[in-house]
Amino acid sequence: MNKGDSIYNFTFGKVCLSSLLFSASFNMLIPELPAYLSGLGGSAYIGLIITLFTLTAGISRPFSGLLTDKIGRKPVMVFGALVCVGCGLLYPILGTVAGFLFLRLVHGFSTGFAPTAFAAYVADIVPSNRWGEAFGIQGLFFTSGLALGPAIGSSIKLFYSYEVLFYCSSAMALTAVFLVLRLKETLNETVRFKISLLKISKNDIISMAVFTPALITFLAYFSFGMVLTLIPDWSDYLGIKNKGSFFIAFTVASLTIRFLSGRMSDKLGRTIVSITGLFVLTGALVSMGIFKTATGLMVAAIFYGLSMGILSPALNAWTADLSPVEQRGKGISTMFIALEMGIGLGALLSGFYYRGAPQNIPITMYGCAFMALIGFVFLLFKKNSPFRPK
Repeated sequence: MNKGDSIYNFTFGKVCLSSLLFSASFNMLIPELPAYLSGLGGSAYIGLIITLFTLTAGISRPFSGLLTDKIGRKPVMVFGALVCVGCGLLYPILGTVAGFLFLRLVHGFSTGFAPTAFAAYVADIVPSNRWGEAFGIQGLFFTSGLALGPAIGSSIKLFYSYEVLFYCSSAMALTAVFLVLRLKETLNETVRFKISLLKISKNDIISMAVFTPALITFLAYFSFGMVLTLIPDWSDYLGIKNKGSFFIAFTVASLTIRFLSGRMSDKLGRTIVSITGLFVLTGALVSMGIFKTATGLMVAAIFYGLSMGILSPALNAWTADLSPVEQRGKGISTMFIALEMGIGLGALLSGFYYRGAPQNIPITMYGCAFMALIGFVFLLFKKNSPFRPK
């Protein structure tokens, strides 16, 4: 594309819609999985629901980055979505604690592969001077799926059953596959997949060129692991009937800011926008722990959504800025490795501290706020920061 071309076209629309369906397909299960696992007799393993998922997602990131740069964007997107299709069909069949935990491991490959290729595809079809705007919009759709999925999933379970919920998850992912298949491959030189491509060296795993946005991603998304793990139980404790209500408020707030924040990161710079997002994130998490009422949680959810809506487009665009063209998949996968590590550790540590005692949840929120504060201070005093005294 030329710099003056519009990013609003049918191809970009299909990528965005596919992103939404894909993210909704796996996240619609989240609010109901703790109760489902407890019903199987695995209440002691609730903290592993997110951790196992993010473990394989993180492990697969280097492979997804390498394959995205070798065999193309489309095959990697299709594979990630097909994992969601298969796991949704298998949850009702493998109805034991061990079977469930195994599927959580396998399910993580979906987000280990597809989002890396989605981001690389967007960077391919959009001029670099509008990456912030484009990632803001694509991220808006992806996050809408993440946030609306739990509300949809809870409603399905409320009126139907776990089996129907799992099958709906598969159907949504399959629709995403059909959309991706209608896209044109954007990688000019591709190779056929072969097992030898999965042999990677240490240089294929991490791109140090994107260290700063990857670090901030880790510190910011540490809180998201806590949110995914504990907010359903915290909502129930506060008397909120639909466990997905938090995610609805989160989504609406994120929708209102993503387009603007993406454009602002293109004009003002990634650092300024990221610092702003971390400041709002810290305040949202502290408020979440202080105000122990349903209203307080919903207000905090709004500010939490605003913070993530500010951060996500800037961090995605910042990563694309720093990634060499021929290693774009590797750079994006590095950022996602940091994201999965943040979510996984946040889920594991908050679940471990929680131990079924609601009074422990505010402490985990303060801990997540401290992680966000570290990122805020790091960027504030980082060399070349626009806020650092010269």
